[in-house]
Amino acid sequence: MSNTHALLVSSPTAKFEKAEVPLREVGTDGVHIKILYSGICHSDIHQARNEWFEGIFPMVPGHEIAGEVLGVGSNVTEFKVGDRVGVGTFVDSCRKCEYCLDGNENYCLKGNVQTYNGRHYDQEPSYGGYAKEIVVDQNYVLSIPANLDLAAAAPLLCAGVTVYSPLHHWKVGPGKKIAILGLGGLGHMAVKFAVAMGAEVYVLGRSKGKESDALEFGAKEYLLTVDAVETHKNFFDMILNTTSSSPDNDALLGMLRVGGSLVYVGLAGESQTFDPFSLVTGLKSIGGSNTGGIAVTQQMLDFCGENNIVSTIELLDVADPKSVDSAYDRVVGSDVRYRFVIDASTI
Repeated sequence: MSNTHALLVSSPTAKFEKAEVPLREVGTDGVHIKILYSGICHSDIHQARNEWFEGIFPMVPGHEIAGEVLGVGSNVTEFKVGDRVGVGTFVDSCRKCEYCLDGNENYCLKGNVQTYNGRHYDQEPSYGGYAKEIVVDQNYVLSIPANLDLAAAAPLLCAGVTVYSPLHHWKVGPGKKIAILGLGGLGHMAVKFAVAMGAEVYVLGRSKGKESDALEFGAKEYLLTVDAVETHKNFFDMILNTTSSSPDNDALLGMLRVGGSLVYVGLAGESQTFDPFSLVTGLKSIGGSNTGGIAVTQQMLDFCGENNIVSTIELLDVADPKSVDSAYDRVVGSDVRYRFVIDASTI
């Protein structure tokens, strides 16, 4: 078994360091990928710091991977050396349950294999994208359109599909008024997608600091949430909550039109509450979405290619691993516009 250079944390309180971790065997169905860029997702921080659940250490985070194919197994037909490819939040699933068979591998009943901080079905730990290389089964590799900047495309593999999937599922399009709660790594992508889908898009935020960005991304208006809950009652067809805070669900539900939906993709890490009367008086619903299956992820990437959509990023030189620790602190402090991406050539 060969190794690859990576950035890892040895414990929840450790700083990032450079080390080597094992690569999976290419075998007959593997795609050997040279990682060129890897996005930093807020969930990387939660997991590296054990804020959600007990992690598997040493940990190499990263599930927003963009790169090029170095080699393929003998059974691989969809990819060849030099192809531009991506890897998202999972690298395997049972392939047998009703959800896998329906293209929703992200809801695999057995539990899919997370790209990092997980275990393959042979119980070997999975290592993610803060590395120089990775080997992934061909069925879990995505094609990145040629016209997209690879660095700015990397966050599409998690942040992108996380918001595209619910917008697609809830049929966002012309004639719909959509509110995006929060303009961060997820929210800025949601605005770009909803606008491209033809919806009338608004951003709900806590301050006016990002108003100009929201308008630049195509939003019709930036609203302060504290005011909008009173001025925009019975207004939106959908509110997409991309934040990690705990909102007033009943106030948000009051902003929805009859039949509207409040959809969660942001995770506060604590239980939420609502009054059932907020739902039954207007045929309203609260929903949630978890990334997307392989088919919808590829659909999202193709949509991005057709509409020239990528993430707004800050490229990160990690020659000094401490720069990742600093980037994590800035993400927690909402001090990034709008996604950090590691330049893997500097690992």
